[in-house]
Parts: sequence; C-alpha cells; structure tokens
Amino acid sequence: MSDYCDLAPGHPFHGPYHDNEYGFPVTDDDALFERLVLEINQAGLSWLTMLKKRSAFQDAFDGFVVEKVAAYEDRERERLLSDASIIRNRLKIDAAIHNAGVVQALQREHGSFKAWLDLHHPLPLEEWVRLFKRTFRFTGPEIVNEMLMSTGYLPGAHRDDCPVQQRILAAAPPWADSLS
Repeated sequence: MSDYCDLAPGHPFHGPYHDNEYGFPVTDDDALFERLVLEINQAGLSWLTMLKKRSAFQDAFDGFVVEKVAAYEDRERERLLSDASIIRNRLKIDAAIHNAGVVQALQREHGSFKAWLDLHHPLPLEEWVRLFKRTFRFTGPEIVNEMLMSTGYLPGAHRDDCPVQQRILAAAPPWADSLS
C-alpha cells in the first residue's frame, strides 16, 4: 500500500490515520476488535468511507468494548441495522457481534486477543487467512491482511522512505522482530 504514503499526508481523514495509527502496534483488545470490525465493514467500500464513519461506528458499537458487543441481542442488532450513520449490512453486523463473542473466548483461553495473535505470530499471510477463516466470520485475504498490517503484525503499511516508517520501527511492531 505504498501509494497510501503519497495519498494520505495532509488529507483530513487519511492523514491522521496514516501518520498516527496505520501500521503501529496495537495492544488493546478493544482497539484490535475495532480494527477487525472496520476492516470487515470496509469490504466492497473505500477506506475513506470507513474513516468518515468511524466515530459513528464507535458510537453505534459502544466504543467497540468487546464485552458489550458480545452481549448484543436482537434489539441491538435491529438498532444497528436501522442506523444510517454506519454500514447497514446484516452479514457484517452479525459478524461483528459473533466475532466479539469469539474474542471473548480467545480472552478466556489465552488471556487476551493480543496474546492469541502473539501466539500465532509470525505466520505468512496465507496461514493467517486460514486461521482467521477458521476462527472468525466474514474474513478473507484482504480483510486479514489489512487488519494485521494496520495493527503491526504484518509489514507493508508504509514504504521504507516514508517518515512514519521510522516511528513504526521505533514502536517495535511484532513483524519487526524478524529483522533483528
């Protein structure tokens, strides 16, 4: 996604995400869950659409608190399906709720979603995709790649000559372990 390093700087939505989030290691389970849900919802749409709707998603999904989303029932599902400020796709909404329950199970078994990711790191993308497809709903190669790249588990978020890349390396993303 090296084009992102050309497109994003100075852009009102892409710029802050590119400069401060994309590719940096994420350690908080709710933030990891948010990234997974946003990537699922981005399928078939532009990332700009997701960035513009991000605060609406945060409001609609109770800040992406895994415990809250996992407890959603029919009332919350219908509320989400009628919320015009987010992507109203039943499959994507059902996946978010289901996947919150999966993250809870991973937390119980491994201590955290992050610990589960760390347990499987490093894997090549193809193995990550297989693992995510076995574990979560509505995940495919692009969703898995972007989720893991955006959270520091896979390289490639920035070009080596992008000034943000040095800050990411200083933050010690998991993928950089293989460089030492």
